[in-house]
Amino acid sequence: MIIANWKCNGSKAMIDDWFNSYRKTIQNKGFDAGIIGIAPPSIFLNELDLHIKKYDMDIDLCSQDISGSVRRCTGAISSDMLKDNNTFGYCIVGHSERRALYKEDNEIIQDKVFECLSSDINPIICIGESEEENNLGKTEEILKEQLNILRNVSLSDSTTIAYEPIWAIGTGKTPDPKDVNEIHKFIKDVVQSISANSRVPLVLYGGSVSKENAESFLKEEYVDGALIGGASLDGKNFAEIINTMRNIKC
Repeated sequence: MIIANWKCNGSKAMIDDWFNSYRKTIQNKGFDAGIIGIAPPSIFLNELDLHIKKYDMDIDLCSQDISGSVRRCTGAISSDMLKDNNTFGYCIVGHSERRALYKEDNEIIQDKVFECLSSDINPIICIGESEEENNLGKTEEILKEQLNILRNVSLSDSTTIAYEPIWAIGTGKTPDPKDVNEIHKFIKDVVQSISANSRVPLVLYGGSVSKENAESFLKEEYVDGALIGGASLDGKNFAEIINTMRNIKC
């Protein structure tokens, strides 16, 4: 699974250029690399939907956010709106930027996860530790606390966790891929042990992923894919990362 998180970026012209570059670069070897998705700003969901259909691309639309069941207010996006707009696949929940800037705590994030699951939308739940927490050796403690929102919850087959160490997002800093692999195994074990249906989730890595370093992460046993920020804004770069994923899994 490779998901592009465009964050607060995009325009109609950029989308045109993106698809032109992507189509010229993507390799179609008949191998299924799993879900390929794009999470644009909500205003561009329909524009992307039109391009995906126009070029018959095997790309899923994803939402960057969803309103919880009790917080439907001005500016919010409901599950009904997303499904009506053909974003019937995935939704990013709990990104560190929303935790920090919008003060979304575990209770709010849990509400959003419940809204996704009750609406047949697969959540991509972002978790991660700060640099200070990492330096203090508290990574597993912090991740377990964030994952506790899934205790006794029946998860969908495609419920996904994205491990994004906060200190690596947009900084160019990256952890050692071997360390990431061990953390991903830890995440899988925790979720399997606390979820109501013992689901083992897909776990993506996110945090300064680029076409240059993608292979080092994607070849690890417990890394099921990537959630990509800045590098996904260029269609050629994004396609090259997908090509890397396909070459590893072939």
